[in-house]
Amino acid sequence: MDKHFSNAQRAEVLVQALPYIKRYSGEIVVVKYGGNAMINQELKEQVMEDIVLLWLTGVKVVLVHGGGPEISEMMNKLGKKAEFVDGLRVTDKETVDIVQMVLAGKINKSLVNYLESNGGKAMGISGMDGRLIEAKMKNPKLGYVGEIVKVNIGAVEDLLNNGYIPVVSTVGCDKEGNSYNINADTAAAHIAGALNAKRLIMMTDIEGVLKDKDDPTTLIPEIKASEAKKLYDEGVISGGMIPKVECCVDAIAKGVKKVIIMDGRVPHSILMELFTDEGAGTMVHGD
Repeated sequence: MDKHFSNAQRAEVLVQALPYIKRYSGEIVVVKYGGNAMINQELKEQVMEDIVLLWLTGVKVVLVHGGGPEISEMMNKLGKKAEFVDGLRVTDKETVDIVQMVLAGKINKSLVNYLESNGGKAMGISGMDGRLIEAKMKNPKLGYVGEIVKVNIGAVEDLLNNGYIPVVSTVGCDKEGNSYNINADTAAAHIAGALNAKRLIMMTDIEGVLKDKDDPTTLIPEIKASEAKKLYDEGVISGGMIPKVECCVDAIAKGVKKVIIMDGRVPHSILMELFTDEGAGTMVHGD
C-alpha cells in the first residue's frame, strides 16, 4: 500500500471492503489465468497475491491456467515449429507431450510455488488427475486438441473442502490413455459450471468487450447472455473475443452466476472486480 497512506486511511479501505468480503466468503470463484498477466513477472506476483488474499478472506478460489506462449517457446527450443488453425494449436503426438510437460509440469508447479510463497495453501493438478477432464479428439486435422466430454469435479471439490487452492492445468485424457491439449477458457467454463461457481473471472489482454475494438473508452460493462448473438451479428463481438464470450455464455448455461472478462494487465484487477462497486471489465450474466 502507498507509504503516504495514513493508518486511518488504511483502516478505512479495509472497512469499505467488508461488505464484499462478506458477500464472497465461503463462495466459489474460478479464475482463468493466462496471457500477458502470466508472462510479466510483476503482474504474476500481483495476481498470486490477489488470489491468496481472496483465500485468506474465506473465498474458495480455483485457479485454471493455460500457457500458450511458454509452450511455443519450449517447442522452439526443441526445434519444433508451432502451427495454428483457427486459433487452435495443431497438436501431434510429440506436441501433446510438450504441452503436458509445460502445463502440468513447469507452469503448474511454478504457480503452486508462488501461492505457497505468499502464504497460501495450494495443490496443483492436471485435467488428467482423477480424470478431471475427459476429452475426445475435436478435429483430426488438429491432432490431439481435445473437446471436453465430461468433467469429474470430485478431486477439485476435495481440495476445496480441505482448504486448498486447486491449481488446474488444462490437459485432458480419454479412456484409451491419450492426452489432449484443452483450450483453457473452455476448461474454466466447464469447471466453473460443474462447481456451480458464484463467479468465473476470465483474464485477457484487453479491457473487456468494446463497442469499438480500437477504443478502450467504449467498454461495455455488462451483457446479458441472450444478447450475445445480436452482438456477434452486429460485429461488436468479433475475432478472438467470439470464443471467449461463447465460453462465458456456456458457463452461464451450466450454472455459473456471473462471468467477468477483464484485463489481466491491470494490477490487482481481481480485487477491483470483487471488492469494489465499479468492478472491472465486462460482466456476462443470465436474464
